Amino acid sequence: MHEIESIEKFDPEIADAIKNELDRQKNYLQMIASENYASKAVLEAQGSIMTNKYAEGYPHKRYYGGCEFVDVAEDLAIERAKKLFGAEHANVQPNSGTNANFAVYNAVLGHGDTIMGMSLAHGGHLSHGAKVSVTGKIFNPVQYGVNKYTEQIDFAEISDIAKKAKPKLIIAGASSYSREIDFKAFREIADEVNAYVMADIAHIAGLVAAKFHNSPVPYADFVTSTTQKTLQGPRGAFILSKEKYKKETDKSVFPGTQGGPFMHVIAAKAICFKYAMTEEFKDYIFNVIKNSKRIAKIFMDENYRVVSGGTDNHLCLIDLSSHKITGRDAEASLYKAGIVINKNVIPFETLPPTIASGIRIGTPSVTARGMKEKEMDRIAMMIIDVLKNLNNRETEENVQKEVINLCNEFPVYENL
Repeated sequence: MHEIESIEKFDPEIADAIKNELDRQKNYLQMIASENYASKAVLEAQGSIMTNKYAEGYPHKRYYGGCEFVDVAEDLAIERAKKLFGAEHANVQPNSGTNANFAVYNAVLGHGDTIMGMSLAHGGHLSHGAKVSVTGKIFNPVQYGVNKYTEQIDFAEISDIAKKAKPKLIIAGASSYSREIDFKAFREIADEVNAYVMADIAHIAGLVAAKFHNSPVPYADFVTSTTQKTLQGPRGAFILSKEKYKKETDKSVFPGTQGGPFMHVIAAKAICFKYAMTEEFKDYIFNVIKNSKRIAKIFMDENYRVVSGGTDNHLCLIDLSSHKITGRDAEASLYKAGIVINKNVIPFETLPPTIASGIRIGTPSVTARGMKEKEMDRIAMMIIDVLKNLNNRETEENVQKEVINLCNEFPVYENL
């Protein structure tokens, strides 16, 4: 096991939870689009003694003494993030994507200012102005969606909404959108109404870093992202911005919205940025996309409707309504069979989000195990087998055996 001897002695209940979670990650197919396997180097950094250090402020301008070595880690993380994405400025302190988004809003907006983001129901994120989020309460949210027929972003509609609402900030980005995002088009619309552009690339950061998706950096005033999804890093986030917004951005993160940064996580972020510059990582992202397209094709071949007719990235959204299956029921039965996906609303959804008409399937984790298109064929057919025999215990058990065999062929964390 990964250095949990002390935990086993002091708190065996937590030790058991950790061991069981490790077994789960090893023996289930993780198909949730926002999850991935962090490298052992990232795990080691997160569990390192840098967790002990308080370092309020920024490198070489701290409010505490004894920061000379954590300064090295943060300097490296900043410079690597800037180099990786071609950005003028990077802040690597945000603890989550929502924190990063709120820090940007706090930097350039006032209470009640209008923000414009993708509707949660059409693939956006809670922090893009959803009513249940603080971002939808402090600011005045205006939402855009996708075209009813193409299920893709409709820039004519966005332009019309922007001209009427006059938002101060427009958000480009999504949580369950499977098509490439045209950041230049967002910039052009924002210029028409004199708005800032914030690109939230939490899901596609790895694709942007590996140059398999166009970059928002030339067009957006701010770019936010998490590090744990397609970047294969620790749980955390960062902000990229133009140099002219450096002061506002940094002040908004600290002391504006956060206190002491998590230096052990920042060290792990630096590691993930370094890895994202390698040819190995580029090959990985190439296969993530290839695998995602393969799964989408199998589902369409098997008469399942894929939202927007396919995918350009790491995920696809499957509409189950014509098969009289809810996303909630599909998620539950698939989990019993050893396949982890999440229920997901589809555009123009008719069911509550707790039930949903669709499922979201992502390929980052299975690709990290070394699986290719041949394995995607097997996985897609296993999922379809469960869907055709929903809640059939015999089917679930048979698929679970096949899942375990596949997981054993492509092991993860072998020495943990």
